[in-house]
Formats: sequence, C-alpha cells, structure tokens
Amino acid sequence: MKLVLIRHGETHWNKDGLVQGGESDIQLNDTGLGQARKLAAFLENESITAVLSSPLQRATATAEVIASLHQLPIEIDQGLRELKVGDLEGTSISKLTTTFSQFLLQRWQDRETMRLPNGESLVELQGRAWEVIERLLERYGSSPGHNRTTSVVIVSHYFVTLAIILKALGLPLDYLIRFKVDLGGLSVLEFRDYGARLVTFNDTSY
Repeated sequence: MKLVLIRHGETHWNKDGLVQGGESDIQLNDTGLGQARKLAAFLENESITAVLSSPLQRATATAEVIASLHQLPIEIDQGLRELKVGDLEGTSISKLTTTFSQFLLQRWQDRETMRLPNGESLVELQGRAWEVIERLLERYGSSPGHNRTTSVVIVSHYFVTLAIILKALGLPLDYLIRFKVDLGGLSVLEFRDYGARLVTFNDTSY
C-alpha cells in the first residue's frame, strides 16, 4: 500500500500564527484553496483507491478538491483530527519561547503531565491515528498477496502526519522536533511485507 499523507492548506489562523488544534474548525483561506487545487492537479494521474480526511473543514475542503478529480467520496475519520490542545487553542505562537513542537516535548521531558490542560497527549494522538492506518492495512494490505499499486490519500494535520510517520518508521515521539511539515506538504509512505519506508517527505514542489 502506498500512503499519501497531506497536511491541509492554509487558514487565516495559520497565517496569523495562532495555535490551531483539534477544536478549531477554521476554513481554508484563498491561499489554502489554491494549495488544494495544486495538490489535486499534482495527484491527478495517481491511481488513488480511497481518500480519507480529518473531520475538520480545513482538511475536508482540501480532501474534496483532490477526491473530485478521481470521482471518489471522502471518508471522514475522527482518528485523524488534530491534537486537542485544550486551553492553548487560539494562543499566539509568538507568546511561546520555542516552537510549538518543542513546547510540547519540553512538557513531556520535564515529566509534567503529558496531557495538555483540557487537551490530550501526543501518545494519545498517535494511538488513535495509528488505528486508522491499521484498518487501512487490513483493507489494502502490505503483503505480496495484495495490490502493491494501491494508493490511499490521507488529508489531516501537522501532528497527525508526523505521528503516523514516526510510528511507521519505529522512531520515538521525541524525534518530532527533527521534522517539519509545511501547509500543503505531501509525504509518502510505502508499506511492504518488510515494513514501511518513507519515500517522499514534505513535498511542496507542485
């Protein structure tokens, strides 16, 4: 199975540098809609079997543009919702002394609660997101007996995308700060009988 992981396009919260978690249902702005259209054109000749999306409209709007070119419905999965950041929702990232990824990991490494106030932890996020991948592997498989040309598109969010990639590669969550996924960034994982490999990461060349 070939898994195409896409981070949604830009919203005005992204542009304004606000923390945008799993409870902020913000629409794409004009730049984000343009990114979605370019992604769709880039994937137009890809043999896509299914398109899955987070329930948040910044992801579903991106997914719908891609799916429409392949005459596919989008499958909404709650497991792909962005990290629930609780009380930090809507906070200006400029108020933090580090990047948001570093902020999360510092809380973890300092042995404070791994769960954000009124939010969730990265471990919880990775657990629910990986359940989505396991269901896809059951449907489309990674063994020689399955169709290796199957491509599945997942449109989700920053932390969901990285959590899936780290889990697939067997890397710890504290590697999160070593990776960065841009808005509209496209990454590809291939699942084979020997495991997963990352063949494309954060491609925005389209």
